[in-house]
Parts: sequence; structure tokens; C-alpha cells
Amino acid sequence: MKLGIIGLGYVGLPLARLFASRYSVVGYDINESRIEDLSKAYDHTGEVEEHILKQVLKTVNSDDQGLYCTTLKEDLKNVTVFIITVPTPIDKNNTPDLSPLIIASELVAHYLKTGDIVIYESTVYPGVTEEICVPILEKESGLKFNTDFYAGYSPERINPGDKIHTVDKIRKVTSGSTEEIASKVDELYASVITAGTYKAASIKVAEAAKVIENSQRDINIAFVNELAKIFNLLNIDTQQVLEAAGTKWNFLPFKPGLVGGHCIGVDPYYLAQKAMQVGYHPEIILAGRKLNDSMGPFVASQVAKLMAQKDIKLKNSKILILGITFKENCPDVRNTRVIDIINDLKEYGANVSVFDPQADATLVKKEYGFELLDEVYKNKFNAIVLAVGHREFETLDINKLKAENAIVYDVKGFFKEGVDGRL
Repeated sequence: MKLGIIGLGYVGLPLARLFASRYSVVGYDINESRIEDLSKAYDHTGEVEEHILKQVLKTVNSDDQGLYCTTLKEDLKNVTVFIITVPTPIDKNNTPDLSPLIIASELVAHYLKTGDIVIYESTVYPGVTEEICVPILEKESGLKFNTDFYAGYSPERINPGDKIHTVDKIRKVTSGSTEEIASKVDELYASVITAGTYKAASIKVAEAAKVIENSQRDINIAFVNELAKIFNLLNIDTQQVLEAAGTKWNFLPFKPGLVGGHCIGVDPYYLAQKAMQVGYHPEIILAGRKLNDSMGPFVASQVAKLMAQKDIKLKNSKILILGITFKENCPDVRNTRVIDIINDLKEYGANVSVFDPQADATLVKKEYGFELLDEVYKNKFNAIVLAVGHREFETLDINKLKAENAIVYDVKGFFKEGVDGRL
């Protein structure tokens, strides 16, 4: 058995590293600089540490155990199990964009052989694997599904930035296109996932299970975000309310905040899209998305209100945003909703600076068009907004950053004292 992992990002690399501890693995990615970095055992996402990556890397595409990283398609020709881990984003209209998945399927089809298995890990709505991807595999390869080749689906369960719940320590859902293949796929993952596996009844069940995981979290966070808006009008501290309610054993410990990234902020749209295709308009799912997408502008309005109460002129004021990534202790800036706060404050006429020791400054410039501060103590600010709770901010001296008249707004409930407002 030789494995090929298509896409070496936040999902693909940790999985490739794990499988490479036991199997021969080819890791394929179209990003040349990414492959160059990985060949030097450097992972800019921070998901796989250098010494761990070095243990499995190999410089030759052999059948020996280990991970060979490449941008050359031909290196996939001897692979027998393909695992596709490419992103599944949404476009500017919140419509699912399956183009990376389609391109990856076309690529794999050219190297598909009799007896091979193609496993998808990308988040999709129920039916994508068998109704969209498999026909591409059949057409491009000339092989017949469930006769010449087979398919599986095992949804990714990577939690970026989490060093405790790593890929091998999270139970894995598996599935296959036949009973025999479902067992083979399950055995493959069970051989490296120490937390165990769960064999779903079908590929569609596994796809649906994945897409509702994050939809459920999105809706629960939307609920506490709505509470935060209500309690703000009632002049009640949301954090104190949640702490009090949390004394009941079955109270769910969700917290208000910005909901971005490439999972919780995206996956509900995939389920909503499929629901509308079959004639059902999903009310709760889309309502949760709408509310969570409103939180950036809400924070900006609260900052503006607090500044007005302290007679701080908003136009031409200096505002510092702490954190631009979509979550704490993670360098990923994709689909971060912090940008909504920044854009709204800029529309008010404020001069907004952003400091984030975790984020890739080059990527921020490319994605959002502004430079990150390389030194945070050079200036004094009229408002400081803690948007992301990175561990580096625990030792930050907020008082050194404040102008003579200034406010501090804490989106994450990160600071225990010295704040003028928080969600």
C-alpha cells in the first residue's frame, strides 16, 4: 500500500506525517514554496514541529516508509490509496466553491489504476463524493466505479493551533463505497488513529456528519452572540452571566465572539446550499450565519460608542487591533472576521493599526492589503481592541499602549481587568 495525500495544508500535512510513520506516503501540493519549506522540515502553519517532521521525511520517492513531498504529478503514479485534503471554500456570495475538489479529482483520475481507492476528507455537502467527484474520476480515468476503483470519505477533524487534540487523538469517522471498502478504509485509519474510528453507514452519512459538526457550533455561538447584544443593552456583563449559568452540569460552555476561519464560518453554507437544492429553505442555519457575520460591525460600533463617551474623537484617532488570525494561537488568517472590525473602524475615519505576532505578514498584505506592525510599543493609541487571544498577549503591557485618554475593548474576555467594554 502506497498513500498519496493531495494538498499539504492544515489538514493534509498532519495526516501525511501521521501515515508516514507507518506507510510510504507521497505528499503532493501545487505550492512550490510550500514544498521547499517542507523539504527543510519547516511548516509555516505550525501544525507539525520540525523534529517530528524530520522523523518521517525522505528525499527519494521510494516504497519505503516515510513522507516524500513533491509538486510533480508523476510522483503519484504508483500510489494505490489517494487521500484528497484540498480546501472547500465559499465565494463572495457565500456559495460553495468546489473547484479545488474538482481539479484534485481530475488530477487523481490520471493516475488511477484498477483496485485503487480514492478517499475524500474535504468538507462537502451530502452527495458531493458520489455525485460530483466520482463521475469525474470515471470520465478522466476510463475506469468503472465500484468495479475498477473505489471511493471513501473520512471527514477531517483537524483543530488548527491545538497541540492537545492532534489528528491521532481525535476519533475519526470513516466510510466506503462498498461494505468491503468501508472496512478497508476504516482499518487504514484505525492503524494510525489512537483515539479510534467510527465506521459510518454510508459515504453520504459521513459527509452529513461532518457538515453538521460545525453548523451546530455555529448556531450555538450565534445564540451566545445574540445574548451578548441583549445583555449589552441591559448593561449586564455577558461573561458573568455565562459563568453563573455554567454552574449547571448540562449548560453548554459556548462564548461570544467572531466566527471566521475555513470551518465554522464556511461549512453551514454547504449544508444550506444542499438544502435549497432539494427545495428546503434552512432558517436556523442561515439565521445563525447572519448573526455571526454581524459581530464585527457590532464590535466596531461598541468601540465607537465607548470612545464617544470618553470624548475621544473617532475621526483620525489611532486604534490598535490586537490579532488578525481567525482564532487564537494559530497563524491562519483565511476568512478572519477581524477584518470586519478593521474595515468598519476605517470607514469611521480612524487610523487602524494591527499587531499579530502569530500571523504571516506577507499573507496579510496579500489577502487584506495592509502591513502588520512589527513593534507594538512605538505608538500610543486612543483605542485598543483585543480581537484574538494569542498567548503572547498575556504579557502585553496595555498601559504602555494607551494614550492619555483611551479605551480598551476586549472581544474575547481575555483581560481580567482594565477594560472599558467586552462582548
